[in-house]
Amino acid sequence: MIALLAAGAAWGGDTINVTSFRHVGPFPVKTPYRMDSVNVSQKTFNEASLLDGALSVPVGRLKGAALFNDSIAPGIASDREEKAAYALHLLGFTLENSRYTTATVKVDGLKHQQTFVDGAPSRPNMALEPGSHDVVIRYLASSGKEEKLRCRVETKEAGAVKVTNDDDKRLYTIHHVMEADRFSGLQLSPDGKYAIVSVSHTDKGGQSRSDTEVRELATGRVVDKGQGLRWMPSSNRYYYIERRGSGQTIYAVDPTTRKKQVIAENLPADAFFQIAPDESKLIVMQREEGPREDAGVYEIVQPEDRQPGWRSRTKLSLYDTHNEVLQPLVFGYHNIHVADITADGQYALLMKGESRLTQRPTTLNTLLRMNLRTLECDTLVEKDGFINGACFSPDGSQLLIWGSPECLGGIGMNVPSGMIPSMTDIQLYLLNIGTKEVKALTRSFNPCVVDAQWSQRDGMVYFSAEDEDYVCLFRLQPKTGRIEKMKTDEDLVNRFSLARNADVLMYYGQSASNSDRLYLVDTKKWKSTLVEDLSAKTLEGVKLGDCERWTFVSQRGDTIVCRYYLPPSFDASEKYPMIVNYYGGCSPTSRNFESRYPQHAYAALGYVVLIVEPSGATGFGQAFSARHVNTAGEGPAEDIIEATQRFVESHPYVNEKKIGCIGASYGGFMTQYLQTKTDIFAAAISHAGISDHTSYWGEGYWGYSYSEVSMANSYPWTHPDLYTKQSPLFNADKIHTPILFLHGDADTNVPVGESIQMFTALKLLGRETAFVAVKDQNHHITQYDKRLKWQNTIFAWFAKYLQDDDTWWNALYPEKQL
Repeated sequence: MIALLAAGAAWGGDTINVTSFRHVGPFPVKTPYRMDSVNVSQKTFNEASLLDGALSVPVGRLKGAALFNDSIAPGIASDREEKAAYALHLLGFTLENSRYTTATVKVDGLKHQQTFVDGAPSRPNMALEPGSHDVVIRYLASSGKEEKLRCRVETKEAGAVKVTNDDDKRLYTIHHVMEADRFSGLQLSPDGKYAIVSVSHTDKGGQSRSDTEVRELATGRVVDKGQGLRWMPSSNRYYYIERRGSGQTIYAVDPTTRKKQVIAENLPADAFFQIAPDESKLIVMQREEGPREDAGVYEIVQPEDRQPGWRSRTKLSLYDTHNEVLQPLVFGYHNIHVADITADGQYALLMKGESRLTQRPTTLNTLLRMNLRTLECDTLVEKDGFINGACFSPDGSQLLIWGSPECLGGIGMNVPSGMIPSMTDIQLYLLNIGTKEVKALTRSFNPCVVDAQWSQRDGMVYFSAEDEDYVCLFRLQPKTGRIEKMKTDEDLVNRFSLARNADVLMYYGQSASNSDRLYLVDTKKWKSTLVEDLSAKTLEGVKLGDCERWTFVSQRGDTIVCRYYLPPSFDASEKYPMIVNYYGGCSPTSRNFESRYPQHAYAALGYVVLIVEPSGATGFGQAFSARHVNTAGEGPAEDIIEATQRFVESHPYVNEKKIGCIGASYGGFMTQYLQTKTDIFAAAISHAGISDHTSYWGEGYWGYSYSEVSMANSYPWTHPDLYTKQSPLFNADKIHTPILFLHGDADTNVPVGESIQMFTALKLLGRETAFVAVKDQNHHITQYDKRLKWQNTIFAWFAKYLQDDDTWWNALYPEKQL
């Protein structure tokens, strides 16, 4: 409901007269007993000081309160038995603006009042970021005195704000994204009756914490709280680690009796652990520091040596819980980690990594099965750099292996002749340990595997996978290879956990228009039950626009999947600016509700948001994802341009002259590259984008190794045209779109020089551009206050060029005469 305005207008001009308020009160206030004639500040008593003291009523009581629509302010109730000289009242209303603006709230007629906007004292020309803003008037009424209230909101721009009350939902903003509660951990007990659930919280201002609880699933009762809680592998006990002196002690706790038992003690203080399924032993992992260099002048022995800690290695030891002996397992200088341990605790699956810089892949992995009694090893897979990980079957006779299509001799490849598959399109394989026979399980399966677990209970493999822009849950029968897509209640399954000894699975996820929810699933009946809904709290009283799927068949004959978001108060008869976003690496731009570029937050500012999944993305099949390889943007760029043009043609509410685009990392490169190919965009934003494939290849921490994916078997000296002619820097003169470069100045993935050199080129060419660096931030902007300004910088740039409003940009970055 919109509050009554002057002259009956639905929108105010420069002045909005507010005549409808939420109201709570009166609250009797008595005059304090005067012990002295002055206070500690040497001031005499006056009634106005009552508002400045500890006198308060929770502002939350205004929510849903009755409306007050009279010009005479409520005073002291005459029917109260409790006599008081004064009464405290709260009046409230909400300001809503979808663009950055300034406003002044003026209150007249009340002798003693204080006005607050979003909890801060009101002041002239307050800056209002887009969103919904609470205005609270706190005033003191005096006995026998009638006061005539007048409240107005003054703005410099007609229609900049509107006044609402609690009957209206609020706009979704970046604060909802940054301050939402999210699930951050999940593990079921072996019997499936309990779960350890972690939830992360971020308060306004950036203070973060994580709460971990042991919950009884049948009742919802919280059994325990703490940090680092985990379930024992087989017994229905959870454990925690306590530091004692120079060592660590592991305690196991029975959730039904709360009795605890020491599992291991005097373990190294710097160690991590993996408990064997039979619970008789632990594998202890410690970091061993490699050779040190002179701090001032130092040698870099190979490209990865620039990375802090690269020279350190993991030392593996076996701890027997019965005799408390710590036995070294391996000796050497290669990286070794434990991939799995058999159910009987007899064998460990080790993965050894070693460098081979002269040929792709440059890191090779070897899978070894170690007998934990004799420490003898069998080599199961030798020097295969396309393997990512593996686990034992429930009986220990087979391995489930996940890796790229090229692993295990390329048995999983399914691309046209002459194409190289994407190393990030992860497949599943089955290896018989006795016969060494290998089966490709997902060769003809389009989704890209994210996580896989082999159930001890029913012998099935459960796995999540990117399925177009969804992340779905699947179940695989190892004997037949049959894959079944399981019904879930969310677009994205972000994490799942299986009970070892029960037909129970838990998962949490979110969808395009809701935040995190937690579910319990009966795996026999596949019946799902909602356990906890964090989204309900996040979205309480929030209005969102619609999100719809849209596809088209490209000129190359591909079905390109897109989706679009509409503003909350969408009117098809209006014209809207549009923002186009696309993937930033090899994975599709998923349907995450809370992402680096939260689409609903952009839509709330009055934009249509179009998400395009161009060729090169995983989740659409190997032939589709292989188009990311050795194309350096050619093909995916054409898909994005065609998607934008076709969407505008079929959706007349989009203003074709006000379209912007944004991307990060590879998506940042794509933003720059697109501007060399088309002029359909009115503004563009590149965060941490690659401008020169050669400089990124050699300078980024993972430049040359990522190029094993994107530029497979191609190098600057073998394919110079691919590295230069496809680089935006070498085509800078073709760019005429105003482009903003954003970059963390501590980015080790895509060094900040990638933005600097492109910004410099455009400046020398006299093109419209800007460059904003974020101090001490890496590839992702994670620090609360810096991410907030980073996001507002994005909003302000688009407002300047897509909404013809440079107010926000000028407020953030005033013009400097230098």
